[in-house]
Amino acid sequence: MWWLITAAKWVDPLFLPTPRTVWDAFYRANTWHQVAPGVPREVLGEQNYFLWEHLIASLQRIVAGVGLAIVVGPPLGFLMGTVRPIAVAIEPYLNFLRALPPLGYIGLLIVWFGIGDASKIWLLFLAAFPAITIATLSGVQDVKEAQVNAARALGASRVHVVSHVILPASLPAVINGIRLAVGFAWTTVVAAELNNGIPGIGGLAYYAGQQTNTALTIACIIVIGITALILDLLIKYVGAWATPWQGKA
Repeated sequence: MWWLITAAKWVDPLFLPTPRTVWDAFYRANTWHQVAPGVPREVLGEQNYFLWEHLIASLQRIVAGVGLAIVVGPPLGFLMGTVRPIAVAIEPYLNFLRALPPLGYIGLLIVWFGIGDASKIWLLFLAAFPAITIATLSGVQDVKEAQVNAARALGASRVHVVSHVILPASLPAVINGIRLAVGFAWTTVVAAELNNGIPGIGGLAYYAGQQTNTALTIACIIVIGITALILDLLIKYVGAWATPWQGKA
């Protein structure tokens, strides 16, 4: 349909360029090219970086932000699931944080941490942290009481119940929470890179949009979408490897 609409010129190319134009923009963003026809000087990709370098920069921020959320979220969710008063005290604040859109506090993070990578990483952390923590809490709460009682009846201590029953039973929920969190963080990457986001695939997409370079914007969107699919498949594979018992009687 994209080919058809652009070939029939039903939409102005400024708003919807042809697939070939988008491919050319993608190719140009990954090669050395002339500044303008007839000008001998060449430039590197887009904004002095290849497109794949923009993508790597965004992925590094994702790894830092989500990695920090993975370090903090599961232990907190596990603690909330096993100690009821802590859950009662923390859960309202966690839900409040989960309800906030990233653009709502990006300005505050820039004031606190500046326009460098620190504010971007914190934004991605705040996008991922609630999902991981709540998923862990839900996983712990969904552990069957009969399993816990059976372990205790066989003489298991509280430590053994936690490590051999509750932790393995809740692990699939934790992995699903990480999967959701990576998705949230990846959709937040453009917001994270609105200010000083070069290099960064989200920053490049925003810059291209400001310059009405629609072809490059669409190329960035396609790269962002394909990367999201690959990340999701990778997490699903890791989850299946880490929890081979999931879905089996």
